[in-house]
Amino acid sequence: MQKITTASLLWLAVFLGCQQQLPDSSISTIQGQTMGTTYSVRAVTGPDGPQKLEAAQAKVDACLVEVNRQMSTYDPESELSKFNQAPANEWFPVSPQLLLVVKDARLISDATDGAFDVTVGPYVNLWRFGPDKKRKEFPTDAEVEERHRYVGYQKVEFREDPPALKKSEKDLYVDLSAIAKGYGVDAVFQLLKEDGFSDFMVEIGGEVRATGMKPNGEPWRIGIETPSDQQRDYNLVIGLTDQALATSGDYRNFFMHEGKRFSHTINPQTGYPVEHDLASVSVLHGECAMADGYATALLVLGPDAGYNFAQKHKLAAFFQIRKEDGSVETRSTDGWPQNALD
Repeated sequence: MQKITTASLLWLAVFLGCQQQLPDSSISTIQGQTMGTTYSVRAVTGPDGPQKLEAAQAKVDACLVEVNRQMSTYDPESELSKFNQAPANEWFPVSPQLLLVVKDARLISDATDGAFDVTVGPYVNLWRFGPDKKRKEFPTDAEVEERHRYVGYQKVEFREDPPALKKSEKDLYVDLSAIAKGYGVDAVFQLLKEDGFSDFMVEIGGEVRATGMKPNGEPWRIGIETPSDQQRDYNLVIGLTDQALATSGDYRNFFMHEGKRFSHTINPQTGYPVEHDLASVSVLHGECAMADGYATALLVLGPDAGYNFAQKHKLAAFFQIRKEDGSVETRSTDGWPQNALD
């Protein structure tokens, strides 16, 4: 599971050009930095639209600063970092936003029997994918085994009134990076809806949520990358409206050791990076946080178990599987829009 502040993009959302724009309509854009990556908002606006969107950027930036303050493991003063440092078996007050993300994560954990687990942090840090990059030694089996007792999503409890979290192990370490970026998209999306925007899309580090249409009446067009360590190309382009799209992959954040690839995606049940041939999973969902979390869970489950889970639970998912000859095989669930494969 990837850290919230990693700069690596698992895939790139391509905002393909708008054609046949209508009178007094245009697409305005704002961009910025957040969570160790970038964000972008594109909105259909009238003559005064660019100024309106630019005025909203201060709110967007403030919103994302707050998400980071709540959920970053790279900020020692964040709510999440302070919870990770707190004693065991004591209720720790948190914001309703942090509680919501933990609850959403728990839903995915329960559904996937722990393939998604926000307590995977001790493994992530051991494998040098966390905030501490100083460690140089390759992890030993004994070190992985020693961390087993700190991992297990059931070891985190939550209450809603007043919002608080409690952990049963002092050294338990919650890592929300595989869902918090998607939540950031949802938070900005809701902010812009409340600000009166109706046709727009929000992207953070490749995770996207869109509503409405472009000025020519077409949906927002998003490209999904072909998994490659060497170059960026796109396997397909889909039209996105009133949905979110998130992708998890193994081809941006990894290291090589003795000729073997070690992905940043850690299997919480083993403590080791995933070793199957599933290179990338994209998930469509009504909320970006859920798409984000499920994409990671399916990547952990692998090409067969992940596909079967997505079919059973009616998830719209697109799988890219790396073959021995270097080619990529694609597979989609019944819920995935078939015209996206054109």
